[in-house]
Amino acid sequence: MDDATLTVLCNGLVHDGSQNPLRRADVWIRGDRVVAVCEPGASPVADGAPVRRVDCARRVVAPGFVDVHTHDDAIVLDRPEMLPKLSQGITTVIGGNCGISLVPVVTSEPAAPLSLLGNQQFRYPDVPSYRAAVDAVQPAVNIALLIGHTALRMQVMADLDQPADEAELQAMCRILDDAMQAGAVGLSSGVFYRPAYAADVKELAALVRVVAPYQGVYATHIRDELKGIMEAIDEAALTARMGGAFLVLSHHKCAGPMNWGRTKETLARIEQLAQQQPIGLDVYPYTAGSTVLREDLVDGIIDILITGSASHPDMAGRYLADIADDWGVTQVEACRRLQPGGACYFQMHQDDVDRVVSHPLTMIGSDGLPHDERPHPRLWGAFPRVLDQYWRLKGLLPLEQALYKMTGLSAGRYHLEGRGQLQAGSFADIVVLDPDKVRDCATYASPAQFSEGIEQVWVNGCLSYTAQARACVGRAGRFVARAVQAS
Repeated sequence: MDDATLTVLCNGLVHDGSQNPLRRADVWIRGDRVVAVCEPGASPVADGAPVRRVDCARRVVAPGFVDVHTHDDAIVLDRPEMLPKLSQGITTVIGGNCGISLVPVVTSEPAAPLSLLGNQQFRYPDVPSYRAAVDAVQPAVNIALLIGHTALRMQVMADLDQPADEAELQAMCRILDDAMQAGAVGLSSGVFYRPAYAADVKELAALVRVVAPYQGVYATHIRDELKGIMEAIDEAALTARMGGAFLVLSHHKCAGPMNWGRTKETLARIEQLAQQQPIGLDVYPYTAGSTVLREDLVDGIIDILITGSASHPDMAGRYLADIADDWGVTQVEACRRLQPGGACYFQMHQDDVDRVVSHPLTMIGSDGLPHDERPHPRLWGAFPRVLDQYWRLKGLLPLEQALYKMTGLSAGRYHLEGRGQLQAGSFADIVVLDPDKVRDCATYASPAQFSEGIEQVWVNGCLSYTAQARACVGRAGRFVARAVQAS
């Protein structure tokens, strides 16, 4: 867009990125910034610049959504149009979650779980090289980056089945500090996965101490979301406390039928911990998770939908129980035969998901796996689903709070300066939606479906998506560096 041109989103119900009530206002944009948010019809700019007006009557005008939990490190380079995210109103994604990041690994054959990011893009040894690649491609959304603990281990350690020794730990700390200086937003871990499982609190806390002076976040896929979830939460809290960083518990859930209902217990514990240390959660609004095929997650009770299999690609889209019956084997044996691959695990109870989504400490993240052959529907529908299910249908969240969980709360916790808010001087990342129609349409059977009611998405002042076109109509995303320097 010509920086001299003014765009005015007129007469909309404006959400400013906080929990304040919506108000009818005009949003004025010039270049990549919001110039003013003012009463309808007011003219805050008097320099005679040409003005383009967009009528947003009966529409909500909100900050672009911030997806705090993604595995989009590679897909922003491979498919920069980013339609699964852009079409649901997301303007900024945070990659590098669950200990899995593209930086600093250099390999042509990434092992699981790094293979969740795809199989060909591992050639960025540091944040500057990755940032240059993002800038060269200019994806349709912004991306901020966590550095994965598993990625650090795989780059530095010879034996992943033990804690790092002092030399290995110091090497990881140096790489991580360089990454923080170059603008990474924090550290993530995934001690749930085998390559990081052997790491102890000493190893993890030493790395957290590196990000703490930068006010970086420590986001973790905890060690156990099943029977041992309370101990795993305490371990994560202790790690963050020892390291001095803000803790985010990733995709908080109580997994497995024997665990259903325990969010009453886990959320009470998290609230207790929040009195001692800064802590938050993220969640996706579905009862199924999705990850690599793992025999230990096959219990013979829950449904398991195969999303992909390298050895039996024709099994994608089928349920593990049906495959096992056809083959005349147990589900565990069928899982073994299908590996490597991925699956959706229907592990959660809806009441537990409702409690976590509604909790005031919770942010929204999609946790989508964009390289899956048949992805979980959260890749395309997580954010509109929150508005449809939790605000409009169930009434568990006021609209302002639902939007806050997707905007200002998230941007603030990750220190994304000028994002997640609508006020003079903020970046013009904006979603225009129809509050009467917004809903997700993606399903497990047909996951790649556009949501309804997301009418326009603006990224850094560029109109990037329209519901009418159902396409990316502009690409103005950029690498978003952490806004806080080391103390």
